[in-house]
Amino acid sequence: MNENELAAIAVDVAYQIHTRLGPGLLESVYHAIMLHELRKRELFVEFEKPVPVIWNELELEIGFRADLIVEHKLILELKSIEQIAKVHKKQLLTYMRLTNCRLGLLINFGTELIKDGISRVVDKL
Repeated sequence: MNENELAAIAVDVAYQIHTRLGPGLLESVYHAIMLHELRKRELFVEFEKPVPVIWNELELEIGFRADLIVEHKLILELKSIEQIAKVHKKQLLTYMRLTNCRLGLLINFGTELIKDGISRVVDKL
């Protein structure tokens, strides 16, 4: 399955969750349900995956964590906030580069309509 097919599944799952539960829950609730629903679809999903920074031969494990990585190809960064800041997209792009993922979705469950809360971030796709 390619990155775009995985993203379509993730968007569908996010839509179903948001339609049923709406905005306003804690981010951790959306994380747990996304993880559960993606794994139910028999996808390999890593949760809170450490993202090391590598500088020459030095590997720094300094607390960066990707929310969800699907099939080693797609990073999902989940939020439940009023408004996405520019730094959130930059953070996702950095995680993508450090993990060699070419596609990421920034999903904000805090929006009234989930379609307004999904941003696609691409790097060399």
